[in-house]
Amino acid sequence: MLHLFTGLELKTGIMLVIALIFVLIYEVINGFHDTANAVATVIYTRALSSNLAVAMSGVFNFLGVIMGKLSVAYAIVHLLPTDFLLNISSSNSLAMMFSILLAAIIWNLGTWYLGLPASSSHALIGSIIGIGITNALVGDSSVVQALNLPKFLEISLSLIISPLVGFLLAGVMVYGMRRYWSKTEKRSCIHLTPAEREEKDGELKPPLLTRIALIVSAAGVSFSHGANDGQKGIGLIMLALVGVAPAGIIVNLDASGYDISRTRDAVNHLHQYYTQHQNLIFGSDKLLIPPTAKKNLSPILPLTGTASIKILDQEYNSQIPVCQCDMSQALLSIKRASLLLDNLKSYEMLDVNQRSLVRHLLICLAENAEKVEQLPETSAADKKFLSNLRHSLLCTVEYAPIWIIITVALALSLGTIVGWRRVATTIGEKIGKKGMTYAQGLSAQLTTAVSIGVASYTGMPVSTTQVLSSALTGTIMVDGGGVQIKTVKNILLAWVLTLPMVMILSSSLYWLTLKII
Repeated sequence: MLHLFTGLELKTGIMLVIALIFVLIYEVINGFHDTANAVATVIYTRALSSNLAVAMSGVFNFLGVIMGKLSVAYAIVHLLPTDFLLNISSSNSLAMMFSILLAAIIWNLGTWYLGLPASSSHALIGSIIGIGITNALVGDSSVVQALNLPKFLEISLSLIISPLVGFLLAGVMVYGMRRYWSKTEKRSCIHLTPAEREEKDGELKPPLLTRIALIVSAAGVSFSHGANDGQKGIGLIMLALVGVAPAGIIVNLDASGYDISRTRDAVNHLHQYYTQHQNLIFGSDKLLIPPTAKKNLSPILPLTGTASIKILDQEYNSQIPVCQCDMSQALLSIKRASLLLDNLKSYEMLDVNQRSLVRHLLICLAENAEKVEQLPETSAADKKFLSNLRHSLLCTVEYAPIWIIITVALALSLGTIVGWRRVATTIGEKIGKKGMTYAQGLSAQLTTAVSIGVASYTGMPVSTTQVLSSALTGTIMVDGGGVQIKTVKNILLAWVLTLPMVMILSSSLYWLTLKII
């Protein structure tokens, strides 16, 4: 870890440390802000005491971060356009990090203080959007190109659909329990509130099997939360380190020879694919390849042969200007990447400039492959093939050292032990007009755990807060218990305001920070 600070100016090193601390503060706040979602149901159904519930949530949040995929981490990072990510300077990186995190922290603390289950994911995404737009305005570039619009639309769709899915699935589940799981007196207990069960049977705890199901589903929510929300902090730390201290982090220096050969094979397979489909790819108007570039791209010859495309230098030199991420430079990118990776056993064999160029080339090749993958003419089999190639191209550049993963996991899990009560009170007492039944709590938790688990597996960042509160509202409406309209309106208002307010806040902070740094 300490080697990352080698060669940095004292001021830059201090600012980097502060930025990393900000990330951990964000994760701590995320922990106690979102822990309420996982523990409210088991606490208010008396399945667990508050202390045990919070401790269990912390453990499973930690495990979720450790065992989660990094696709969610880089989905957040890739909201920013590729050109910005590849050419970010240390000052821009620090200004961006401070603004993103401070805006999200301020909003999360404000909604937590008011007891509103607002979305930490929305706050973070809103911050990134604000940064992208402000960066475009400051740099006199197009606001339309300020964000990775396809990724933005993909994530936005995920954030919109996930609470609707939670609402519907949880409602259907509790309806099924009401209709098919209440045939006997014993089974009907699942539809009682804790107060009703105490009055009826004199029991303080849920029935044994129901209690186990509530505890297991709560653990599932915590694990899924860690696997999804915890990855966002990992992505932010990697973004800061790549911009400020790239030498030891820009590629995975611990990558095995197998991983590097996998990446090299992907480069060669991509070249073969372009060779076999050159009319489809380079003849497509959707890829916006200039006519002059198309002439230079035909014919496509093997890398080992004499290429007819114009190459700046026949022998690779690390000082060659980096090519742009567009299809007109696709073969030049492949040629350079192939030369760099040829017979390479470890990235430590490359100097800092070469490592930077490798990262640039591989990210560009992956982006270009994604553009080809999205062409309507590309077959389903080829789409899957290109998707696998993209993962292989990025396996050694989109990673995270284990110390970053463990640090974020600890911050998130430790954050669960404080501050959870405000939001948990809203979820447990203020959404429904009467107490939460066991069936409602179980349905909401199972739906949330499964929904977020699926989203994490597919690399989609979603809001635990939105999914669980929507699911609980769905169960209450199906059960006919009635919701407290004022609380629901406040939650909806917080959801609606989060994105625009945090965008304005992060934009303002970014502009001010650029002036200071």
